[in-house]
Amino acid sequence: MSLDSHCSSSSSDSPIGRRIHVIGNSCSGKSTLGQRLARTLGVPFVEIDALNWQPGWVGLNATNPQELERKLNEATSGDGWVVAGSYMNFCQRTFWPRLETLIWLDLPLPQLVSRVLKRSWRRWRSKELLWGTNYEQFWPQLAIWRKKESLLWWIVTQHKHKRSNMLACMADPRWAHIRFMRLTSLAEIEAFASSIEETATKP
Repeated sequence: MSLDSHCSSSSSDSPIGRRIHVIGNSCSGKSTLGQRLARTLGVPFVEIDALNWQPGWVGLNATNPQELERKLNEATSGDGWVVAGSYMNFCQRTFWPRLETLIWLDLPLPQLVSRVLKRSWRRWRSKELLWGTNYEQFWPQLAIWRKKESLLWWIVTQHKHKRSNMLACMADPRWAHIRFMRLTSLAEIEAFASSIEETATKP
């Protein structure tokens, strides 16, 4: 677990503040951790995928980016929230200027590949409804030659790029007000979440 030391101190009692962004590659556990932190801190949870995806897997990020930005601005208009999801350019334009802590889930690539296959299989077998409008298919994930349909292809090809992009953000003076935390294993993620929960329960 690493903490960037150039961050400013938070105005709240929480050691990570109340305006938090959980980011990482697909299947790194962003939503799970984000929901857990939101419950602990008593703030709204915002899942960007839920704002973005319309019926038929139509994404506002591609078809109506202004509407996605409007939704993000509205969802983060309060004094506290935990946002889960990447969509880096949208986030930087909307709520990053007010962000207190960014939690980067930087899990190893082999672990992400294993997790995406297990999750897609489970969702496909259980016919889990995603974000109220869509169902996930398992077999297209394996068709890495069909880039737009394969989450496996996305994870593998984006892993290095996402890591380089995040390191650049941590060194960017525009974001000097943000506390950056990088968690590189499931054990670190659990230890971090437990520590926040423990702090929140202290009188």
